[in-house]
This record gives sequence, C-alpha cells and structure tokens, in this order.
Amino acid sequence: MASAMEKSPEGNLRFLSQKDMEMHGVVLDAGALHAVAREAWADIRDGRAYGLKSVLLPLENELWARPELHNYRKEFEGERLGWKLSTLSSVGPDYAAVKIVGANALNRRLGRPRSMSTIALFDKVTLAPICLLDGTEISAARTATYATTMVERFLSDRHDLSAFVFGAGPIAERVILGLGIFGRDTFSKVFIRSRSVESAVQLAAKLSAHVAFPLLAVDDNAELGSCDLVITASNAKKPVFDDAEANPRALTLHLGGDETPAPYIQRVLKTGRLLCDDIGMVSRRNSQSLALYFSRGQSTLETLGPLLGVTNFSDLGDEVQKLPDEPLHITCVGLPMLDLYVAKYVYETYLQARPDALFSSV
Repeated sequence: MASAMEKSPEGNLRFLSQKDMEMHGVVLDAGALHAVAREAWADIRDGRAYGLKSVLLPLENELWARPELHNYRKEFEGERLGWKLSTLSSVGPDYAAVKIVGANALNRRLGRPRSMSTIALFDKVTLAPICLLDGTEISAARTATYATTMVERFLSDRHDLSAFVFGAGPIAERVILGLGIFGRDTFSKVFIRSRSVESAVQLAAKLSAHVAFPLLAVDDNAELGSCDLVITASNAKKPVFDDAEANPRALTLHLGGDETPAPYIQRVLKTGRLLCDDIGMVSRRNSQSLALYFSRGQSTLETLGPLLGVTNFSDLGDEVQKLPDEPLHITCVGLPMLDLYVAKYVYETYLQARPDALFSSV
C-alpha cells in the first residue's frame, strides 16, 4: 500500500492511512462515533442514505489445497474462516462510498489482521473519487456503534447492567470501549469469553484502565444467565451458548456468524422480538444464525421473517421500547451506510486538522 497521503499514478487521488489519521489527531473515539451513527440512522430512516452489500466466497478447498497452508487446517476446525471478499456501496446526502473488505481468519497466522478494509470516498454529485482511506480500524469502530446505539435505544433507563461479550478481537475491543461512553452506573460489570481464556485475560487487562466498570475474563458461560446484555463478536462456527444458559429477558446483539442456537431463536420468536439492521441483507448473506434458521427450514428470512414479526431496526417508531421481561435479539450484518458516515467523519476531521491537505477528485 502507498505511504500515507502519497499521490496516485493519476496524480491527485490520495490515500489516508491509519498512521496518518493518528498523527493528525483523527481519533476513532467511541462517543464521537456514537453521534455519527445516530446521524446515519436518522438519514437511513428518512431515506437520505441507502446502500447495498455483495459478498464473494472463495471455495475453501482451494485454500487447503495449497501445500504451504496444509498444516494450518486442523487449527481452524472449530472456527469459521470467514474467507470472503465483500463490497459495500452506499450514498448519503453529500458523499458516496465503496468499502472493499478482504477477510480470512487464517490471516492471524500470517501476521495480518483477520479482516482488512479499504474505503473509497466519492463526491455525491459527480461520483468522482475524493480519497482512499485505510478502513480496517474504521470498520471495527463502526461495528461497535451497534452496541452503543442499541444500549441507548433499549437500555438507557437501566442501571447496574451486566454484559457478556463473546470474542476478544478488534470488534470486541471496540464494543467494550463503546459501552464505556455511558454513565458510571450504567454497567456494573462486563464478562469476556473467547476461544482461549488467555486472549480474554489479555483484552481485559488492556482495557481495564479505559472503562469505569470491571472487566472479568471467564472460561465458561456460568455468568451468562445473569447478564442483561449479550454481544456475540466471535468467529465461531457454531452457537456459543445454549438457550438454557441465557437470561430469558436479555437483549442479545449478534455481530458474528452462526453463534446463536436455534432453540433461542424459536423462543424469542414466541415471546419477544427479533430485529435486523437490514432483513434483506441479512437474509441474502445467509451466514448468521437468524438467516440460517430460516434457510435450514427451506425458507428465507426475507420471505418468512416479516410474517413472524422480524423487523428492521430503522422501521421502529420511537414509541417502541423493550419491555422489562421481553427478550430482544438483534442481528446486524453491517450496513454500508454506517461505513460511509464514519468515513465522512474521518475525512472531514482530517481536513480540519490539515486544511492545507489537497484532496482533489480525478
């Protein structure tokens, strides 16, 4: 990749690296991004921001056919590789964006992030490119806004909440930092569980000085039943908890793959509410538990889900709240529009710090 802000061969399209952002004070602060996400959701509801997502999945047997990778195969038997090339396109009032994501859990063994992103930001009217941004950290930070958005929307009047986070990667880290934007009495403790207790312990130690609540690394689900908020941000191939282990009144935020058991989904369909950030995108992606629940039953989430009460988050009226005894499950596939709004924030914040920087479209 070109160095920070290096000119492209065309002479005027520039790349903004993560290092360059940090050098000039562009911080992906959880509180600031929560406000950005609030603006994005308002525009999504009003039809001012919209987008689409496509995913290409290479054949996994092509990966393991490579002799130099054969020894890694057994290490990933219990983990979803998530080997994919995704494109997320979106348009808002002032800008458009395309994010390209290349991901593979194997990357960690090769010294790279599991998921790497590049965002191209465009002028809305001409659709001429303005700049390229390193989107890897932006993507994790944008995904974490789902947690702050849902806590504000459904749990803002609660105190002494307990949360359980599955995962210890970049998204889990950003999620925990995001929970820290709420008042000191909102969360009393947050449990972290990962495939290895060592990674959970390391994350708890890393973030303990940055949040007001205790972070407790655990190696089982014994505390899950007492938690008001459950967030799945792992890369597991199968559900990470049993329905009997969960708090029947919890809000569960699903950010990963097939992490939620079918009996849990069945129970919430009968006694609670299921939401998606976008039913169509979740259904067509068909890699998360809610979509898989319907496709394994020879239907689709997009076809049958709305008939059973599955709703888009953006379609909820302000009067709809979570009842104290109601289970609430929210599946998020990752909206392109949120990437666009965070990229816009990064770009405009950088320009404030560097008014001499010339970003010109080709």
